[in-house]
Amino acid sequence: MKYTEEISNKLNELLVKNYDAEKGYLNAAENVDSDRLKMFFKRRATERNQFANEIKNEIKQYGEEPKDSGSFKGTMHRNWMTLKSTFSGNNEEAVLEEAIRGEKASLEDYNEMVTEKNLPPTIDALVLKHRDAIQSAINTEKLNENIIS
Repeated sequence: MKYTEEISNKLNELLVKNYDAEKGYLNAAENVDSDRLKMFFKRRATERNQFANEIKNEIKQYGEEPKDSGSFKGTMHRNWMTLKSTFSGNNEEAVLEEAIRGEKASLEDYNEMVTEKNLPPTIDALVLKHRDAIQSAINTEKLNENIIS
């Protein structure tokens, strides 16, 4: 239950991924025509911003310094989403597919963090809460994909 540098590094990795997801969802909202999907993506972006703030607060609470921006890989994924939607006949379906792919990657990272045996209870609860919300978003995105395909 001791907060270690390893936990700090893993939390910072989740933090960066949440920055990336927020930007990705905002990008997705710009690349769909459906008002319903735009609103859905904007809500997901807001949720990921909240996740990032919660993780930042945990990192600071333990006297560590949180990272302050997203990753190169996240930027490349957003660019790929834009390019794919530009050349796709059904851009909303393509954007949803990429959003699902990105969320599945996030879910894997959260699942890995959940298996840590030495997490302080507040961090454990936070990671579980975020993971469950991401799983819910994946389920909703799959439902939306089925509706528009």
